Amino acid sequence: MKRALIACLIAGAAVLTTAAPASAHNALISSDPKDKSSLEVGPSTVTLTFDQDVQGGKDINTISVVDANGGHYEAAGDPKITDNAVSTQVNALGKAGQYKIGYRILSADGHPVSGELTFTLTKDGTGTPTTPPNANAASGGDSGGGIPLWVWIVGAVVLLGGGVFFALRGGGGTGSSKA
Repeated sequence: MKRALIACLIAGAAVLTTAAPASAHNALISSDPKDKSSLEVGPSTVTLTFDQDVQGGKDINTISVVDANGGHYEAAGDPKITDNAVSTQVNALGKAGQYKIGYRILSADGHPVSGELTFTLTKDGTGTPTTPPNANAASGGDSGGGIPLWVWIVGAVVLLGGGVFFALRGGGGTGSSKA
């Protein structure tokens, strides 16, 4: 019985410590405008291209274009998805300076992928910032798209504890057999 308990504990520890995270998440392979580029005129569209298709749906994917003061310039509405490319319309930009393109997309494997690019506007534009069309994108909050890590850890501990409990309980039946 002790051997069974030790085997269960070793197996559980091995599963928890050697489980590798999924590596099939989408990766950004190109962007328009390119990261760290300098532009005289702001882009009318931002397009991000990934190595795999992107899943679609209402309020799932976001792209934001933000100036140094936090003003937003992306157009309202969900980004357009064409296979592995995600794009959004951009309103006229404002003052010259650095702008950030933030994104959060739903990967082909169902996990959210986010990142940030920058570009510099070298000449003042005619636009003025707007309030973010998607409050979640502005706040950087995570309102879904995956189960938090702590849920998986608690689940693993409960399953492992249940296995140990039944291993200990199952070894001591009412009758004893002698060899």
